[in-house]
Amino acid sequence: MLKERYKKIVIPKMREKFRYRNNLVVPRIMKVVINTGVGKILSNIDSSRKEVVTEGISYELALICGQKPIFTKAKKAISGFKTRKGSVVGAKVVLRKNRAYEFLDRLINIVLPRSRDFRGIPLRAIDKGGNLTIGIKEHMVFPEIQPEKSKAPFGLEVIIVINAKNREEAIEFFKLMGFPLREG
Repeated sequence: MLKERYKKIVIPKMREKFRYRNNLVVPRIMKVVINTGVGKILSNIDSSRKEVVTEGISYELALICGQKPIFTKAKKAISGFKTRKGSVVGAKVVLRKNRAYEFLDRLINIVLPRSRDFRGIPLRAIDKGGNLTIGIKEHMVFPEIQPEKSKAPFGLEVIIVINAKNREEAIEFFKLMGFPLREG
């Protein structure tokens, strides 16, 4: 499991490489945020099916994450995107502690290898603060989803927030955690 790997492998190696005095200084996963945009899906269907599709997306996101999602609403109307103020444009889930580690364990070992044309996560996906952002084109790659029962295919964005001081620490942290990183 990922949490055991963090305690047994990552903490000692990070302390050795960056000369940390204390285990609490070693970067750790603060939260995992899973986002999906539903505005485009909802704009292409008639109003009678919108509620069914949003419930389906909510159910499937809950299956993937193990936690009920929150629907995000548009803050203002934008005519170019055909959105009105207060209309549903996305759904998000924030995972912390054990749920975050369990989700990431499944993501690294099951989902990413099942993704079509996956060659690793590029290093440019890690920002200056050390947070990693992964885009998943279809939610069907998760083993919990049954494609024949799915209402509409949607993509996900997974953001892993850690408390690293810089990008170099973050890259080393993600490599030690077993994330399939690649140069480029």
